[in-house]
Amino acid sequence: MLYEKSIWVGTGEKAVQLLPEMANRHGLIAGATGTGKTVSLKVLAEGFSAMGVPVFLADVKGDLAGMVKPGEHNEKIASRLAACGVPNFQYRAFPTVFWDVYGEQGHPVRATVSEMGPLLLGRMLSLNETQMGVLSILFRVADDEGMLLLDLKDLKAMLAYVGEHAKDYTLHYGNVTAASVGAIQRAVAVLEDQGGNLFFGEPSLQISDWLSTDENGEGNINILAADKLFRNPIMYSTFLLWMLSELYEYLPEVGDLDKPRIVFFFDEAHLLFDNCPRTLMEKIEQVVRLIRSKGVGVFFITQSPADVPMNILGQLGNRIQHALRAFTPLDQKAVKVAAQTFRVNPNFDTEEAITNLKTGEALVSFLDEHGAPRVVDRATILPPQSYMNAIDADLRRAFIETSPFAGVYDEMKDRYSAYEMLVESFQSAATPAAPQLKTEDIFVTAQPQPSPVMHAPAQAVKPQGFMVYNPETGRYESQSIPTMTPIPEAQKPAPAPVPTIQVEQPTVQMPVMVYDPTSGQYVQQMMAMQLDPATGNYVPVQDPAAAPADPKAAEKAAKEAEKARKEAEKAEKERIAEERRKRADELREERAARAKKNDSVLGRVQNTAISTATREITRALTRGIMGIFTGKKR
Repeated sequence: MLYEKSIWVGTGEKAVQLLPEMANRHGLIAGATGTGKTVSLKVLAEGFSAMGVPVFLADVKGDLAGMVKPGEHNEKIASRLAACGVPNFQYRAFPTVFWDVYGEQGHPVRATVSEMGPLLLGRMLSLNETQMGVLSILFRVADDEGMLLLDLKDLKAMLAYVGEHAKDYTLHYGNVTAASVGAIQRAVAVLEDQGGNLFFGEPSLQISDWLSTDENGEGNINILAADKLFRNPIMYSTFLLWMLSELYEYLPEVGDLDKPRIVFFFDEAHLLFDNCPRTLMEKIEQVVRLIRSKGVGVFFITQSPADVPMNILGQLGNRIQHALRAFTPLDQKAVKVAAQTFRVNPNFDTEEAITNLKTGEALVSFLDEHGAPRVVDRATILPPQSYMNAIDADLRRAFIETSPFAGVYDEMKDRYSAYEMLVESFQSAATPAAPQLKTEDIFVTAQPQPSPVMHAPAQAVKPQGFMVYNPETGRYESQSIPTMTPIPEAQKPAPAPVPTIQVEQPTVQMPVMVYDPTSGQYVQQMMAMQLDPATGNYVPVQDPAAAPADPKAAEKAAKEAEKARKEAEKAEKERIAEERRKRADELREERAARAKKNDSVLGRVQNTAISTATREITRALTRGIMGIFTGKKR
């Protein structure tokens, strides 16, 4: 609820308000289960949305979806309003967009494997340092080879490829062992069973779509349905960290603004820091420290401040601390740590107050206009203006179908990437060359056999004759050589020199059986045949052009062909890499243009012009009514 250009969160000794220009100093909402953390979160989210700031939050229990409809009045809310001194309270709905990694309770949220990166993906797969090193090598090889990693089948194909060629990459990138590759493959299979194949792919989420307002200039509340995602805590926390990192990479530096560009609520924040690797913890600290200058506010919601590392806890200037239960020595220590993080109020003991807070009460300390923490105040938190409980599936579906992002992310696309490239190269390498028929694989048959399947004949006996085609029967018939009577040696004349005459034998087309190496059988073909006088058999006609070439020349030609093939492959990889770089530049320019348009003076005027007059009138009426009740001029 807005009051005097700030968010009215609760009432203690006086109204407790969060200044919008200090919201990018981040914040913490802590407290035991059932003490009112969700109500505090909804009050802040509604206030940011009312002032035109988009909000992102994860709905773990399903009750945050009620922001799409007005709240319902009851006795508890009436008593809370009376305790807070709210004279005029209006129930209302807020602009809400539903998202879901699994695409069941909202618009699908996807990211590519390349966008996730090896560090966050290794965290999602629960890999150790050695396995994360191998995963980093895989990303490096894919980038150098021009292979896009978009979905899990691309990742699995690259794992198989790098594992098979590990020896080729070890000297250039580092040691790649079969054991590490196998461990990553098993982790990918587990992730795929948990729904990772739905999260990784295209079209990937455009973070700029979350930086949007409705037609009235109010910020959209982006709610991620996380009741199913939360069953895998590591995947849940890594996914939220990825979105926070995307905001950090996408948004430009803007410094201090009069209000943040977006506020990010990280529910169940302790999951982010449990068993977190050192390198990832450093990245989280960097993002939290530097994202303030991008105009982003981050609020962590957890049970105890001790769940957040000290280096990050020191960056959280706005605090809402609900009750903590100190039943064990460890709980008592957590209460003491929580009390020491507040600026002391002399009117009460902070450590004692934390354990005695009622449901709906909290210790609140926000930053003042100079950035200094205010004295902690014990306050009663206002009730939210929207519906408190979950909504039915029909109402959710109606809002999804009428959302401005309906149909944008619904259909998954699969474009040419690493998987297709590797399959294509494998198929081209596995295709056998055309069979070369040899003379010894051919024999002449007198009559074609009815069955095309024949076994290889035994060694043929030299025939005592030759084959002659008989037109009457349509067959080749064997003709024997007539027997000659020998002449006595005494009657033989002296041999005269006989000139060598080359008689060209006529060629005829005849059916022959040819051995096919691909099928391992003999098949019938028509072939040009010529009679060999030496043997009396018909043999295939020898083509002078088919004479064997020079072996050295053939080897040289083969080397040149191989070189040309490699150059063509290299040129194709360079072309694909250039296209990918151009596409990345185009996306980057498009995002920058969107951000510049939304951040321009004209955009701000358009987003706020409609509701400016209404807000001023409401503020004036509220100040007048408050003055009547308090006796003070406001």
